[in-house]
Amino acid sequence: MLPLPRLHAIKWLTLLAAMAAFCTPLAYAASQPDADQKGPVFLNEPINRIDFSNSTGAEIECKASGNPMPEIIWIRSDGTAVGDVPGLRQISSDGKLVFPPFRAEDYRQEVHAQVYACLARNQFGTIISRDVHVRAVVAQYYDTDVNKAYVIRGNAAVLKCEIPSFVADFVSVVSWHTDQNEDFLPGTEYDGKYLVLPSGELHIREVGPEDGYKSYQCRTKHRLTGETRLSATKGRLVITEPVGSVGPRLTSGDESRIVKIDYTKSATLLCPAQAYPVPLFRWYKFIEGTTRKQAVILNERVKQVSGTLIIKDAVVEDSGKYLCVVNNSVGGESVETVLTVTAPLSAKIDPPTQTVDFGRPAVFTCQYSGNPIKTISWIKDGKSIGHSDQVLRIESVKKEDKGMYQCFVRNDQESAEASAELKLGGRFDPPVIRQAFQEETMEPGPSVFLKCVAGGNPTPEISWELDGKKIANIDRYQVGQYVTVNGDVVSYLNITSVHANDGGLYKCIAKSKVGVAEHSAKLNVYGLPYIRQMEKKAIVAGETLIVTCPVAGYPIDSIVWERDNRALPINRKQKVFPNGTLIIENVERNSDQATYTCVAKNVEGYSARGSLEVQVMVLPQITPFSYDDIINTGDAIDLLCQIQKGDRPIKINWSFERAAGDARYDSLQPIMRTNRISIKSSVLSIPRATPAHTGTYTCMASNAAGSTIYSTNITVNVPPRWILEPTDKAFAQGSDAKVECKADGFPKPQVTWKKAVGDSPGEYKDLKKNDNIRVEEGTLHIDNIQKTNEGYYLCEAINGIGSGLSAVIMISVQAPPEFTEKLRNQTARRGEPAVLQCEAKGEKPIGILWNMNNVRLDPKNDNRYTIREEILSTGVMSSLSIKRTERSDSALFTCLATNAFGSDDASINMIIQEVPEMPYALKVLDKSGRSVQLSWAQPYDGNSPLIRYIIEFKRSRASWDEVDRVMVPGHTTEAQVQKLSPATTYNIRIVAENAIGTSQSSEAVTIITAEEAPSGKPQNIKVEPVNQTTLRVTWKPPARSEWNGEILGYYVGYKLSNTNSSYVFETVNFLTEEGKEHSLELNNLRVYTQYSVVIQAFNKIGAGPLSDEEKQFTAEGTPSQPPSDTACTTLTSQTIRVSWVSPPLESANGVIKTYKVVYAPSDEWYDDTKRHYKKTASSDTVLHGLKKFTNYTMQVLATTAGGDGVRSAPIHCQTEPDVPEAPTDVKALVKGQAAILVSWRPPAQPNGIIQQYTVYSKVEGAEGEPKSQKIPHYQMSYEATELEKNKPYEFWVTASTNIGEGQPSKSIVAMPSDQVPAKIASFDDTFTATFKEDAKMPCLAVGAPQPEITWKIKGVEFTGNDRMRVLPDGSLLIKSVNRQDAGEYSCHAENSIAKDSITHKLIVLAPPQSPQVSLSATTTDSLTVKLKPHEGDTAPLHGYTLHYKPEFGEWETAEVSVDAQKYTIENLLCGSRYQVYATGFNNIGAGEASDILNTRTKGYKPKLPEKQRFIEVSSNSVSLHFKAWKDGGCPMSHFVVENKKRDQTEWNQISNNVKPDNNYVVLDLEPATWYNLRITAHNSAGFTVAEYDFATLTVTGGTVAPLDDGHGTGNLNTRIRLPAWMPEWLDLNFMVPLIATVIVVAVGILVVCVALSRRRADDLRGGQKDVYYDVVYNQTMGPGATLDKRRPDLRDELGYIAPPNRKLPPVPGSNYNTCDRIKRARGIRSNHSTWDPRRTNLYEELKTPPVPLHGNHYGPEDVQCHYRHPGMEDEICPYATFHLLGFREEMDPTKAMNFQTFPHQNGHAPGPGHAGTMGPPGHPGHVHSRSGSQSMPRANRYARKNSQGGQSSIYTPAPEYDDPANCAEEDQYRRYTRVNSQGGSLYSGPGPEYDDPANCAPEEDQYGSQYGGPYGTPYDHYGSRGSMGRRSVGSARNPGNGSPEPPPPPPRNHDMSNSSFNDSKESNEISEAECDRDHGPRGNYGAVKRSPLQKDQRTTEEMRKLIESRRPLNEAGPKQLQQQSGAGFTAYDTMAV
Repeated sequence: MLPLPRLHAIKWLTLLAAMAAFCTPLAYAASQPDADQKGPVFLNEPINRIDFSNSTGAEIECKASGNPMPEIIWIRSDGTAVGDVPGLRQISSDGKLVFPPFRAEDYRQEVHAQVYACLARNQFGTIISRDVHVRAVVAQYYDTDVNKAYVIRGNAAVLKCEIPSFVADFVSVVSWHTDQNEDFLPGTEYDGKYLVLPSGELHIREVGPEDGYKSYQCRTKHRLTGETRLSATKGRLVITEPVGSVGPRLTSGDESRIVKIDYTKSATLLCPAQAYPVPLFRWYKFIEGTTRKQAVILNERVKQVSGTLIIKDAVVEDSGKYLCVVNNSVGGESVETVLTVTAPLSAKIDPPTQTVDFGRPAVFTCQYSGNPIKTISWIKDGKSIGHSDQVLRIESVKKEDKGMYQCFVRNDQESAEASAELKLGGRFDPPVIRQAFQEETMEPGPSVFLKCVAGGNPTPEISWELDGKKIANIDRYQVGQYVTVNGDVVSYLNITSVHANDGGLYKCIAKSKVGVAEHSAKLNVYGLPYIRQMEKKAIVAGETLIVTCPVAGYPIDSIVWERDNRALPINRKQKVFPNGTLIIENVERNSDQATYTCVAKNVEGYSARGSLEVQVMVLPQITPFSYDDIINTGDAIDLLCQIQKGDRPIKINWSFERAAGDARYDSLQPIMRTNRISIKSSVLSIPRATPAHTGTYTCMASNAAGSTIYSTNITVNVPPRWILEPTDKAFAQGSDAKVECKADGFPKPQVTWKKAVGDSPGEYKDLKKNDNIRVEEGTLHIDNIQKTNEGYYLCEAINGIGSGLSAVIMISVQAPPEFTEKLRNQTARRGEPAVLQCEAKGEKPIGILWNMNNVRLDPKNDNRYTIREEILSTGVMSSLSIKRTERSDSALFTCLATNAFGSDDASINMIIQEVPEMPYALKVLDKSGRSVQLSWAQPYDGNSPLIRYIIEFKRSRASWDEVDRVMVPGHTTEAQVQKLSPATTYNIRIVAENAIGTSQSSEAVTIITAEEAPSGKPQNIKVEPVNQTTLRVTWKPPARSEWNGEILGYYVGYKLSNTNSSYVFETVNFLTEEGKEHSLELNNLRVYTQYSVVIQAFNKIGAGPLSDEEKQFTAEGTPSQPPSDTACTTLTSQTIRVSWVSPPLESANGVIKTYKVVYAPSDEWYDDTKRHYKKTASSDTVLHGLKKFTNYTMQVLATTAGGDGVRSAPIHCQTEPDVPEAPTDVKALVKGQAAILVSWRPPAQPNGIIQQYTVYSKVEGAEGEPKSQKIPHYQMSYEATELEKNKPYEFWVTASTNIGEGQPSKSIVAMPSDQVPAKIASFDDTFTATFKEDAKMPCLAVGAPQPEITWKIKGVEFTGNDRMRVLPDGSLLIKSVNRQDAGEYSCHAENSIAKDSITHKLIVLAPPQSPQVSLSATTTDSLTVKLKPHEGDTAPLHGYTLHYKPEFGEWETAEVSVDAQKYTIENLLCGSRYQVYATGFNNIGAGEASDILNTRTKGYKPKLPEKQRFIEVSSNSVSLHFKAWKDGGCPMSHFVVENKKRDQTEWNQISNNVKPDNNYVVLDLEPATWYNLRITAHNSAGFTVAEYDFATLTVTGGTVAPLDDGHGTGNLNTRIRLPAWMPEWLDLNFMVPLIATVIVVAVGILVVCVALSRRRADDLRGGQKDVYYDVVYNQTMGPGATLDKRRPDLRDELGYIAPPNRKLPPVPGSNYNTCDRIKRARGIRSNHSTWDPRRTNLYEELKTPPVPLHGNHYGPEDVQCHYRHPGMEDEICPYATFHLLGFREEMDPTKAMNFQTFPHQNGHAPGPGHAGTMGPPGHPGHVHSRSGSQSMPRANRYARKNSQGGQSSIYTPAPEYDDPANCAEEDQYRRYTRVNSQGGSLYSGPGPEYDDPANCAPEEDQYGSQYGGPYGTPYDHYGSRGSMGRRSVGSARNPGNGSPEPPPPPPRNHDMSNSSFNDSKESNEISEAECDRDHGPRGNYGAVKRSPLQKDQRTTEEMRKLIESRRPLNEAGPKQLQQQSGAGFTAYDTMAV
């Protein structure tokens, strides 16, 4: 009877359950998914490949449906989204991926050659389209070629159209053409001589001699652009006559081929073999998966043409491996071809949509087709799920499984996909525990109530477990549950009167069909340990056993498992956990089947035991079996199923599944039986195989552990057999014929029909497929049958089993007479007999009559005619004979045949022929060096088509018996004779030929061929290494017959081998000596690198062929990279193992022979003398004999024949510790009558960390153990007390490390005494102190009375001071040690009894002093410096820091190792100046800097070419060959090209950015006109300007006579012709300059007057006027300042030239400036002049009156620099205000800037500060010349900041000195002396003005006008001469100004592809024109040339005084100005505000 509360609870539970049952259907119905809602599905999926041309673009559409409408996103193959790329890729609003047309240079691989996909998604899922391979094709020019084909006569030839690989995918062959107007198109006519194969080749069968006269071209079509194109070359057949028998040989070389063809396309399998006699070709196909092959069956679809197999409309089944076998009487050959027929991939998922309830299985099947298929993959909602089978099965559907599933099939070419949607059947929620019990510990007795609340849909059921065992309602355990109002289930477990045994792990499990949830917690009941009974556990072998010991009782101290009284684990498979869980992995019967015991103990020692029996079961394992033999009908088959292992009993069953096949066999019951031959094997026997036995046989073995199956497939073959055998048939002509032929078998036989060749059976050929003949399912249909269809037919049924079936029948046709040939031509030679024949076929009898021109022919009327008839098997043959033909016999003959069924006629066109007449009108159309084009008129052909013309030609001196011939087709009247020799005279004539004979020869013509480039290669080429970077090339000229003219020289090209880079060519002139060997050295090559060298000769026509590559290595160098992965391992206290990996092969620079290990203790590492070296050939070594417990530093380097390589980074290892050595010294000092002080020095080799010292003592001579006392390691003395007076004691000391106690020191004896003499316990020692740190030296003394302690320093008595003092313990303390403190220090102790002393040595470690830096070598892009440490350095040097900067760049640094005596700074600018200095560093820090080294890299400005090699003139253009220029060692950057007519003064700029590697053509010139041409060549070292004059040719190609300007040069302006009545002096050429001169002089006087008046007024401003001039011309800067060459305001001062790619706008007003240069009247007087910036008359100096001329020559041109006119004629007018257009206005026209020039100084001699503008008094008649190198103002070139005082120095030139490293060809550096300056930094010199190109150049040609016409003047406006300090508006000093900056000029090595330079916004370089306008203070570089007139120069001392006298002026000016104008403006600045 239940208690009352429980009854009420049951009632409520029943009521709630009823409500839940009622509500559940409602909730389910409401939660059904909306039927209209669905996931995305593609409506329009993009195709696999999108190829498009860049001129057309492409759009890719992607559409999808779904509800809601899905979103379309384009992604890449890696899943990332695709965005818009402006102009290249965009996504339209409707989801299209659009690729607009684009320019070729905009092609981007990541956009235009990418794999995309279309992604569609909505809230129900995501799908992804197939891969879309997008490929944009940029239109590229291409040529196709047809090469020669070599063929043996009678064989078949195949001509291939060679298509470049980069367009091969888009270009296909559409036709072939011959030079005889024959066209061949791809077709189905396989019997003709010519056949265009499906793959595009031209197949020519049975090649004869006439085929060698034709040339062949292919026509191709581009499928993207539609463009068609003929091949660039014409191919010919080279036919060889067979000589004897030749066995088959393959002509293409490769014996295995792979052919891929698309489904339904035609496949071509070539068998390119030739032989004589002509071979027989047979094709076989291998049966898939076997080595057996069967003959290819030829039919209407499969054709064989000669050796080529053609498969039309290919199907997937045609795929496989084919074998072509070629045989003739000599031998055989074979070739294999693999054919893959690719079918489009498609996929479909079944079902496309399925709705599945939770927990139910879902299956999707991917059905696909296509070939080949490489992979299958599944994705869900766009993410891979890692499944690759055809069937996707989800065993139990969960909530997260809903969504879109896709199956992808892929191969290398394409992919396909299908999608399906999985929907959930209703709204379900898996169970979830909402409330649960917690772990609880309690005493026995009370009841326990455990509660679990769970929710879910459907409502879960809750069950309870205790230690894994289900709890039922028994005894004290009661389980109940009910459902709450909200659908949750409440379950409880009630335990009445809980016992200790009830403890354990309780678990509640909530379970429904959609999931499981569980909760567990422990119930601990105090009590003794108890283990519940465990049931026997059975487990299958190989699985993992997991069992937990069911323990009760609390507390439990330990739970262990035992087996055979041994505690587990006892092997690796067993794992025991503290909670009592035992895990045994990979269970085996032998080792793991046993009884296991669980033992639980508490802390009191009580225990409980429980046993578990584990039984291991073994699954049956079947030995794999198969039946590989071929099975034919009637064979007996035995299949053996054998069990390898497994528990008995084993049950063996067989099952059979019939293969899907012919339904006829379904009714047959296959006979088979099984026989159990043993307990482990069974045999399935088939006594007689039939087709019904084909299928899958499965053996299943079962035992208690489970079951295993193994299957194999068996196929039974059946040979063909007749169902309906064909018989002979007869049909009326015109009727429809039908003949049946049917057979069956397995595999199903293939039935084919063939027709006999000829009239008798025997040889058969495939039926031609045409409209009226077809074969359907074995039945032959012939519609509208004709007599031609009559004959023997063969029906054949073959399936590969047996020989097959065949039947031969006769099909006869009853027909009227018929002529097979209705009309034909017949020819006969005149006067010879002829026979005309007509053959009529049909039913006999047949009568035949003859007509001639439609008139009955009667032989009786003309006895020349005779008619005969012959009866044939097929009809009647009638012959008409003509005894002797005449011209009248050219007529139409007709024969008429009649029989009972009808009549027919045929016609013969008779043509009487004779030989042709000779050709006439032979003439030459064109000729070259090796060919001549001829034409002629066609003669009368003799009524026979001309077969050919024979062109005969010979050298003029040869006879006509020694002619060469060219055969030309008869239909043409033009031909080209080739293979002539250049520059040779030939006689040519022509003969016509027809079938009758040849004509007479035409009249001969004589021609001379043109010269050509050399055709021969240089000979005897040798390349030998000279050193590590140089190769020497030697060669001899080509054979004389191959020169084709006179050789002028050679181009020698070289490059790195095995790279695709271009050759670098150098030119070598021709040596005229006969047989002389040429040579060239190639320098600056890479070390131990293989180079390829080619050589070609050239003459005036061009270059000949390249020689064959000669490869050679440079000499071995040293490895450029260290060994890598260096590592060290400590082995013992004295050995270390070092290992490493070889450097990369490319950095070895040779063959690595050995490795060196450099090692030393780390504290001695920087002392080279202390380092040790060990060589080894292996990649590791062991270092022996090392110091114990010492940190070692090691480096490894590789060694080649070139020397030692780079060392690796240091590594460090410490040797192991050991017992220490004995203390090095011991003292025993008496301290009193019972005490002795023992002191000692530590061991020299502690061999570890000293842990303690042990002092031993004993009475001298006493026996027994000595006393010992342990002393801490930091204490170095010990006082022994309680000793006996006057008894000698012996002491010794040992040291101990953690290894053990070391050796004892020497023994020392002392005796306690009352007398204590003064003694010092400390020892002589050496102390090392660090710079600026404190040092302390000890002096511990004993004595009674107390001794007095004194110190001596370096022998001098010490007295205390602030830095040094004696401490109370006698030690000497030195604060802040410096270098001078190093030395000896002695301590003296003295009392009344004795005295003692010790001496210490102090070593001071300080930073290094300044090292020595010297120049070792220079190249065009590197500097090599030598580094040497300061001799006074005491501390070991660790390395150097090298500082260097270019002339106008920033400082850069490089770290240099201490052992590197030399260092090379690389990647420098060519031909540029550099500053270098170095600092050293050690472990103390960085030291002092060295002196600055001033140097430069090698390289010069461009060098002029020869005019005839550079300029090539025509009538309206001139070609410039820029390769003729030599770059001077620095690569050319660009050229500026200008021209003008000779009588004009203004230059026209053609281009200012011509690249050096190209030829350039100046167009639009007038014929027969003289022009001037100006070329400016730039490289990083400078520029060269060259002028040329030339005359264009006349229209007819003639030359014009040179003009005379009256001076005999023929080079200047033409004179204007005057009327006879005008006087000669009125010539305008004379008057115009005269008048202009007068006007300019007048204006100049006026300007000077105005200037003088203003200057007087200006002087009133205060201060001396020289101050203003100093400020203007030499503004100084702050202390230590460096002039920033990159400042924009400095560009304002120096002038600005637009970069080569920009043009300056014209300046309105005049051509030049307001002070136009009068000197323009004078021209350049040579026809090949070079503008030399060193000529003195480009910019005149301000000087005193003219001085005598001196004949000093400078520069390679020997151009004299003379001063002729004093003053500043060349300057901008003083006080003139200019408007600078083309500078800032170029950037912003609204911010035009005016400025005012400075006043003239009227020739006053300036101080040194003006040296940039005016020469000193008595200026010598020569100046320093230098080439037009790119340089900047040198004012602060070498200013160095003074770190001590903030001051700088003025450098003045010292006498010259000879430094080979510094004496460059053009700029030599000079030493400088330093003169202190208070005001800042200024460089100047007393000598002539610095060698500035702007100051020494032709007056007639100022660089300001170099770039044409009105562009000249702005350059001169940007700063007057000498203006170094002027500031412009918008300069860097005025950041507030918004004026835009002009772009900087290009740097020296300006890379047009990279606008940045030195990480600066503006270039730190400046153009040549700026250098040319650089008139700032000079004096730091000038090569001071000694003048012959010493009086014209001041001495250095005089200049120094002059500078000092000027110093106040230099100081005052800037200060005043800076105070007046805070913005930094200077006097005479005029600004536009």
